[in-house]
Amino acid sequence: MRWDLLFDDLEARLDQEQRDEERALALEEERLRLGRLGLRDRLTVMAGALEHDPSAVVRIELRSGEPIVVRPSAFGRDWLSADLLGGGPGGQCVLPFSAIGAVLAGPRLLERSLEPQPHPPSRLTERMGLAFVLRDLSRRRAPVHLATDTGRVHGTIDRVARDHLDLAVHPAGTPRRERDVQGYRMVPFERVLLVSFDSVG
Repeated sequence: MRWDLLFDDLEARLDQEQRDEERALALEEERLRLGRLGLRDRLTVMAGALEHDPSAVVRIELRSGEPIVVRPSAFGRDWLSADLLGGGPGGQCVLPFSAIGAVLAGPRLLERSLEPQPHPPSRLTERMGLAFVLRDLSRRRAPVHLATDTGRVHGTIDRVARDHLDLAVHPAGTPRRERDVQGYRMVPFERVLLVSFDSVG
């Protein structure tokens, strides 16, 4: 009888040690997973969580301190595109991740953003940098509102180089015509906070 109790006790201890080891391993794996999460990953999961709620939005504070309200729709390597809601020009926007000062999320959405990504991003999307989407706006000759560290201007992107863009500044509501151009700006990508525009087809 004593041997049975001894073996039962040993078996219970081994089971407990194995459960403790599995729990410690799971905690370490979760720490490693969280350590690899980027802002892009968390925003992508947030956007997925908002898909089924048309009134849900993401509040972002730009590096300049300006708050914006968006519904993200697509993600590139270093940018996101979104519907721009609330005050301001409205329409759509392109937002470089480097321009984000903070994402203002409630506790529930914050927790959801830590969940594993349901669909990994496609390799094509991951390769599309900010220059790609700005070149598309330039090709379409879409008038844009460009927010930078020093303020906002309206115009049309004439060309996009490796690390900067050329903007022809002209009044809002007028197409880009040479006679209406008030000046030109070469803007480094690192200074771009937000590019907003009306929907383009």
